[in-house]
Amino acid sequence: MAAPLPVPAPETNPETEAFWQATAEGRLLLPVCRDCDTVIWYPRTLCPACRGQSVSWTEASGAGTVYSFTVVHRSQGPWREAAPYVIAYVELAEGPRVMTNIIGCEPDAVFVGQPVRIVFCDTGEGRALYRFEPATP
Repeated sequence: MAAPLPVPAPETNPETEAFWQATAEGRLLLPVCRDCDTVIWYPRTLCPACRGQSVSWTEASGAGTVYSFTVVHRSQGPWREAAPYVIAYVELAEGPRVMTNIIGCEPDAVFVGQPVRIVFCDTGEGRALYRFEPATP
């Protein structure tokens, strides 16, 4: 049985502080461009689609599907004991694809197109890491 995944505290900056603060509250916030309605990933204040600077935050559903994934069987550092574990791109219901881990199931149970939902793993430092688990119907 693999050890739980490490939960390192992410570094923040003024552009990402609202995002990480919301994770500590169990909420997923996404930036949205008010000029072109693009939902932006990764959190930032400049729209990559239109270069607009009129960006606001909206609460996301936390629902998504596995777009792509790989199973890591060998790793280093604090991740070594957690192998095997899944690294995946999850396509959020709101559109963006985020890199994350899939937890809550065996790695060989993960599949492309699998419905997943967000879970927050407390870092113990006032922020949480977002990960996803299989969604139950």
